[in-house]
Order: sequence, then structure tokens, then C-alpha cells
Amino acid sequence: MSKRLWQITEFPFQPERLQHFETIFAIGNGYLSARASFEEGHEGDRPATLVHGIFNNAPGEAVPELAVAPNWLPLRITIDGTPFTIQTKAREYLRPAGGIVLGYRRTLHLDRATLRREVLFRAESGSTVRLEFERFASLDQHHILGQRLIITTLDSAPTIRINADLEHVPDNDVGHWTCANAAADTDQISWTAVTSQSGYRIALASRLIAPGCVESAVEENRATLATTFQLEPGQAATVDKLTSIYTSRDVADPLAATLLLNSAEADAYDALYEQHCRRWQEVWDSSDFVIEGDDKAQIALRFAAYHLLIAAPREDDDVSIGARTLSGLGYKGHVFWDTELFALPPLTLTQPNIARNLLAYRYKRLAGARQKAKEYGCAGALFPWESTDTGLETTPQWSDPQPDGSRIRIWTGDTEQHICSDIAYAVLQYWRWTGDDAFLCAMGAEIVLDTAVFWGERVEAKDCRYEISCQIGPDEYHENINNSVFTNRLAQWHLEQALKLLGWLADNAPDTARRLVKSLDLSEMRLARWQDVVDKMYIPFDRERQLHIQFDGFFDLEYIPVLDYQPRVGGIWPFLGHERALRSQVIKQADVVMLMALLGEEVGPREVMLNNFKTYYPRTDHGSSLSPAIHAWVAARLGLDEIAYEMFEQAAATDLENNQGNVADGIHAAACGGLWQAALFGFCGLHLTEDGPQVDPKLPAHWRRVSFSVTYRGEKHRFDVVNPAV
Repeated sequence: MSKRLWQITEFPFQPERLQHFETIFAIGNGYLSARASFEEGHEGDRPATLVHGIFNNAPGEAVPELAVAPNWLPLRITIDGTPFTIQTKAREYLRPAGGIVLGYRRTLHLDRATLRREVLFRAESGSTVRLEFERFASLDQHHILGQRLIITTLDSAPTIRINADLEHVPDNDVGHWTCANAAADTDQISWTAVTSQSGYRIALASRLIAPGCVESAVEENRATLATTFQLEPGQAATVDKLTSIYTSRDVADPLAATLLLNSAEADAYDALYEQHCRRWQEVWDSSDFVIEGDDKAQIALRFAAYHLLIAAPREDDDVSIGARTLSGLGYKGHVFWDTELFALPPLTLTQPNIARNLLAYRYKRLAGARQKAKEYGCAGALFPWESTDTGLETTPQWSDPQPDGSRIRIWTGDTEQHICSDIAYAVLQYWRWTGDDAFLCAMGAEIVLDTAVFWGERVEAKDCRYEISCQIGPDEYHENINNSVFTNRLAQWHLEQALKLLGWLADNAPDTARRLVKSLDLSEMRLARWQDVVDKMYIPFDRERQLHIQFDGFFDLEYIPVLDYQPRVGGIWPFLGHERALRSQVIKQADVVMLMALLGEEVGPREVMLNNFKTYYPRTDHGSSLSPAIHAWVAARLGLDEIAYEMFEQAAATDLENNQGNVADGIHAAACGGLWQAALFGFCGLHLTEDGPQVDPKLPAHWRRVSFSVTYRGEKHRFDVVNPAV
């Protein structure tokens, strides 16, 4: 397969897309991620290295957020006294002060999680040099970060000065860090600090392997290693900077751990990088999805998988993937349902050990979920809509100021309760694919059953049936509505699965069954109520039109022809305003369609599924990045080929082309996971049978062949699907 299909390139420099490329070119290894800001810095950049689990509720802030770590990237370079820099204003980048940029190219290599940049630069003295930058976050040693600079002089003998820094990041003046201390030793520098509220300690240390005599110093908020050397015409020099990073989540003494970095050997970088690439080759052997006949889709799927993989915790079961991964501060790094229903399924099928870590994160936060259920007046567990390190609800109650200065009440943390069933769904999907009975008995069953306890009390008995009032479904344009069909049907499914699970435990793990029956108070009366809810749950349905009703009164609202509002970036909510959106039939994202994706034929016969899709698709404005991929998945299964591929393309463009307009805030984890599911579950029709995984392909007409592998109960199954129509 061509290397080109593993690469995303920026050429030439595009200053107007600066922060977009900072996000999509992020590197990471499951422990941390670093945005792709330049080594030399530039006006308007947003450098950020984010480490899993390091949340802090800074003074004056309503909720906690991920704290930006110190910046390990800076390399300040001068050629004959001319600072190397790239301006950010259009056209001016060609003429930085005192020098000229003659050429530029930057490439993210997805197969080895490596970012490379090449710049041709002429100093004021007339010396022309080629600078080749490379960086990676080691997949083999998660606490090690590598940078390499190869500087080649083309036509003179310039004097080169390089300062390699560790420096404080202002963090938008939020004030996450206290007790900051920069230090310098003879051959390395370090930086330490403590988060102001949560008390996490962090330490970084760097060494420099370079020509010349390396000196160290401390400046204001900066520790630096510096070297000066001269090159002859045509000569090249290699400068390696290796950085280690630890927090008090990892070890008792983060600084001592960082100072163990042994990188004085000249070949240290090469050895680390070789092993890093080897580990990535192993990962891609399980995670790649190969398409013949559609290069654009091929790159998009690899890009999506890459960003899930660099955000996925490999060695830590006490953290999770935020809605914007670790590539930006969108949603403050909080964890939503995006993880369980979008990001986790691809990992369940390709990297089940990581999926287990993500589910363990939820298990370890059952105490917070139980506290929230208690505050709501119910027994059981109600997971927060937005989660951080504590397991408590961290959804802000009010939005940022609107253009007119007003604020909008955010209700999702109060009434978007389908999160319970979303997590239960992910637990059961993981178990069915992996056969991990040990996880089920130790953690998974308790999650499923205690969230079922919540639903058993939350539902309301009315007129010989059960209803659920005051909810927010996936369509967050409509708040505090009654009888969301998504929520009601998923709660019904949840209770049904909980009863089946309890029966399985009684037969196969009786000790676990007895323990959970006692600890969760699963009395005969409680279980009888669950069965009664399963039998009598109200599922809004229009028998005349043979379709599900999204919620009570939905079709009484104003109809707005969403498809007429083109072209646009993002949803049409800004055109309508908050109040009109509430009173309209405009849907933010897949809601009834999402239900069909999760439950498939359990929702109803094909006629009902088609009626649902044809009714809700033209009313959906895809104001959330979660939406297009789910529509692609369901449309593919319904044989709506043109819509399926159109939605697939829209999902693929979410981050690569910034069609939501907000990629500067971070990668959309759900769009990445959703794209993968659209390809696997939608176009390939991957599903489980009694004989294991099978496919029922409905490939796009121009896809000649696809191949992929999934892991089922510890065994790898490889599929090679040929399109008979091509």
C-alpha cells in the first residue's frame, strides 16, 4: 500500500489554518498528546500538552478542566544571529524579520505517529539552510518524548545557535499551576509544579544531544539547554532533544522519575524511535482498515483510527477519552457518552485491553454515580453527563455569554440520563465480543445492574404503563421533554438485559450473583418491577404512519425545511436561536436514527425503519459531529446508498476539513469512532452470530475491496470483502 495513503500533508504553509493543523497534527501515545505548535513558536499559536487525568478546578472557574502541561517543544534557532521564525499573517510568512522562508512542508505520518516539518530558510547573512524537524511520543516508553532537528547548510559556513527549552504555558491565565520551579543541571533541565486545587504534581526533564558544548541556564519561567556550533558548506548536523514527563498519578516522586532519563548516548534517539515504530506496526496490524478504490476514504479512516489510538489509555484504567481526545481544550477535557457509544466499539473489536481500561474507569466512578442518583431521589447509579477524575457531575449549569450577553441554562447534566444505558450497552457489547467473564464478574455486571436499579425507580407508572418525563435525548435542541423514544426504549432494553444478565450470573457465576443481589438489594419485588417495566414501557409510536415519535408532541412543533439551509458550516441553530429551536422540529443529531443503529431490527421491521429514517433525516441539521456517521451506518443497512456515502463523506470531513468550524478546540472523538462504525457495521455489515463474527456487505459502488481484522474472544478474525458489482 502506498505510503501516500498513510500521510497528511500541509503544503505550502497555510497561516489561516494554523490552529486547525495544530489539532489534526497532534501526536500522542495514550498517556499524553501534544498539539502541533511550532518548535520556534508563532503568533496566535495554542501550544498544549495534555496528560490523562490531570484535572484541576482553578480559582474562579465553574468546573474542572484538563490542565495544560509545561511546553517541552521549544527550540529557538538562530543562523548567523538571525532568529528562525515563520510569520502567521498571510503572505508575510515568507519574510520574517531578517530572514526569508523559501519553502515549507509538514507531514503527519499516521503509520508511525510521527510529525515531520521541512523548511528552507535564508538568514540575513545570506546563508541558506534546510531545517528538518521530527517529533514523536514514544509508544514503547510512554513517558518519553523525542525531537530531532537536522540542519543542513547549502551554500555557506553559518554559525548555528540552538536553545532547547522547558517553559511555562500561560494556560489562558486560568491559573492551574502553583509552586512552579525551573531548574538546570550540567546536562539537563527540569520543570516542576502542582495543580492549584487537585494537588497533582508534574515534572519534566530534558537532555540535549548536539554538536558543540551544551550549557544550561534558568530564565524567567524557562529552563534552557544551549549549544553553538559552525557548519561547513554542505554539512549537516543532528540535534536531539529527549524529554521525560511524570505526574503524581504515576509515581510518588515525579521529579526523581524524570531525572532517570538516560539519554546521553549518541544513538539514544534512534533506538527509542525504532522501538516506537515497531510498536505502532503491531498496533496497525490489528487496527487498520484497507480500502481499494477510494483513497480519500482510506486516509480518512486511518486518520480517525490514529486519533482514537493516540488518545486511548493503554496502561491506565483510571482515565478515559474525552470528547475532544487530548488534542485540545474543547469541553474542558470532559468525558461524555461519546466514549462508550462512539470511541469504545472500535477499540472493543481491535484493542480489547484498551476497551477494558475505559470501562474500568466507569466502574471506579460508581460512587459518584450513586451519589448523583441519591441527589436525584433514586437508588442505584446515575452516571454524570460530563465526567472528569472524581466521578461527580461536572457539566456547567450555564453557557458562556451569547452575542447579546445573555447566558443559556444547560440542562444536560440534570436530565440527559440515557448515559446510564449508553454505558451498560458498551459493557455488554464488550463482554459479548471478548468473552471476558472475569471483567463481567468483577466490574461489568455491577455497572449494568446498578444503573438498572436507577431506571427501575426513575420510571413513572401512569395509566397502566410506564413513562419517563423531563428528559433530554441525543437531540439536545429539545430540553426536558416527555417520553423520549430513544431514552424510553433504551431503558426498557437495559432492564431486559439486566434480568438476563442476572440469570446468566446465577447459572455461571453464582457467587457473583449472590454478592450483587445482596449489595445492590435486588429483591424479588425489585426484579418483578423491572419485568413489569419491560412489559409495559410506553414507546411513542404512530400506528397510522408506522413510525416512532421522537417524543410527545414532536410533530406539533414548527416544521423547518433543514435541507434548504445550505451551504453552511455546522448546524442551523445559530440561525434559529435557542427559543425557536426548542419550538421546532429541527433535530440536532441522530436520535431515533441512533436508536436504530444500536438496536437494529429490535426497533421494528424494515418498513418502520425506512419510515423512521425518511421522516427524521430531512429534519436533522447535524449540528453535532456525532450525527453524520450514524446516519451513514443506518442508511447503508437500509440500502440508501447515495445518502449513506454522502453522510460518510461528511463525517470524514469533520476534522480533516473542519466542516463544523471548531477543530481548533480538539479532535471530535465521536466522529472518529462513528466513521469506523459506519464502515464496519454499516458498509460491511459486521455482526455477531452463534458462529462468531460475520459480514453482510453493502459496499459503496466504487469500493472494489476492503480488508480488516477484529478480535473475537481472544482470536483474530480477518475479513476480505470483495464488491461483486465492481
